Amino acid sequence: MAIFASISDYESSNSEDQEWIHLLVGDWQMVADLAFADLVLWYPVEDQSYVAIAHVRPSTTATVFYTDFVGERIRRELRGLVDQAFHAKDVQRASEDHWTTDSAMRVEAIPVTRNGRAIAVITMHMDLGSSRMPSRLELVYRQCAQDLLRMISRGLWPDFATPTGARRGAPRVGDGLVRLNAEGVVEYASPNAVSAYRRLGGADQIEGRSLAEVTASAMKDRRLVDESLPLVVTGKMPWRTEVESGGVNLSLRAIPLRDHDRRYGALVLVRDVSELRRRDLELMSKDATIREIHHRVKNNLQTVAALLRLQSRRMNSEEGKQGLQEAMRRVSAIALVHETLSQGLTQNVVFDELIDRQFRLAAEVATPDRKITTERSGTFGSLSSELATPLSLVIIELVSNAVEHGLATEGGTVWLDAQRSIEDGMQFVTVKVSDNGAGLGGEQPTAGLGLQIVQTLVSNDLRGDITWEERKPNGTTVTLKFQVGTVG
Repeated sequence: MAIFASISDYESSNSEDQEWIHLLVGDWQMVADLAFADLVLWYPVEDQSYVAIAHVRPSTTATVFYTDFVGERIRRELRGLVDQAFHAKDVQRASEDHWTTDSAMRVEAIPVTRNGRAIAVITMHMDLGSSRMPSRLELVYRQCAQDLLRMISRGLWPDFATPTGARRGAPRVGDGLVRLNAEGVVEYASPNAVSAYRRLGGADQIEGRSLAEVTASAMKDRRLVDESLPLVVTGKMPWRTEVESGGVNLSLRAIPLRDHDRRYGALVLVRDVSELRRRDLELMSKDATIREIHHRVKNNLQTVAALLRLQSRRMNSEEGKQGLQEAMRRVSAIALVHETLSQGLTQNVVFDELIDRQFRLAAEVATPDRKITTERSGTFGSLSSELATPLSLVIIELVSNAVEHGLATEGGTVWLDAQRSIEDGMQFVTVKVSDNGAGLGGEQPTAGLGLQIVQTLVSNDLRGDITWEERKPNGTTVTLKFQVGTVG
């Protein structure tokens, strides 16, 4: 879209009109794409003239304007048409086609109405130079554009309920479009929309069927349904939602089509955002790891300072030298922890060998002045790097938390147990981290940074479940269960 000129520069503007126009311009790329036309927004100024305050080019066809004229006064040949639309508050079409040096254009003027009065005018410029028999897609798209422009002229669109969130993946016209009737039945679905629903698990043919039923039949786990989904897939509310099934994520956006108080249909934009969401989860995981690294750097440096300070007091004796050497070994152990946190694992790894050393180090570093015993049982087996990295971080955090909060006063024992199981043809690993310390005291653990990291990694990377419970006769047990693959 071309640069948006400031409306506040003109005396005739007010804040409510400005907000309405900003809302329109924030969403009118969709109209330009559906109309296969350039749109120019004209704002009335002194001397009964108009100035171009915004211009959008379609992404579905070539533009008819290669130069930017935002901020310029309206040309004489357009002024009469724009005047008619502004005062009549109705869509006006030029009586004859306009010619440029290269081709002919069809021009329409559409008033932008708010609270029963026109506040601006949109001109739609459609290239006629490449006229041919339009496809069904083009005919449907242009009809959808006409519906939206008619709603603009009657003050029914844009809608303040339209989502303006910054989350990536907002569906666009080219991603896929479904047109519904008033009952939510599909009248038309673009090829991209059909393909998106097929990847979700829906049928190849969705026209003539209820979009809500098509969506519901494609979803394998209905526990994850967004509460706004039924209102979006029936076209009743101008909202956005996402649906996920079998690793495929679709972003859906509904635009109800209204004629005054009557809703006669809706447009639903569809976009496959599976790759975007996978990257989002990856970034969240990396974010969590970086925060954890910074957190541990701070804590570990404090530990190093305390150790060196304590041992330096005995430098003149052999015992002091041994103490300093012990401190240096602990510094090396801390460096190894940081190295594990900052480097991802590659290929499949025998997780038992990796976690044995990390388990002991995590317990020793967390409380160096208390005697902590570690015991491990069971087996993890071979895990992929995608699972091994987050699992190692989760275990280190849980062990450190058990030592720092459960065993910090008198010391004690931390147990780590891992068991593999098969359920319904799926392989699972169940991990238990237990201690014989102070316990939970009847309360759930506080949501500190460490536990936030644990929950993020368990939910997004391991896609598992985690619970905290009291251990008999004393202490705490944390149970983590996640899937590692299928049998065979």
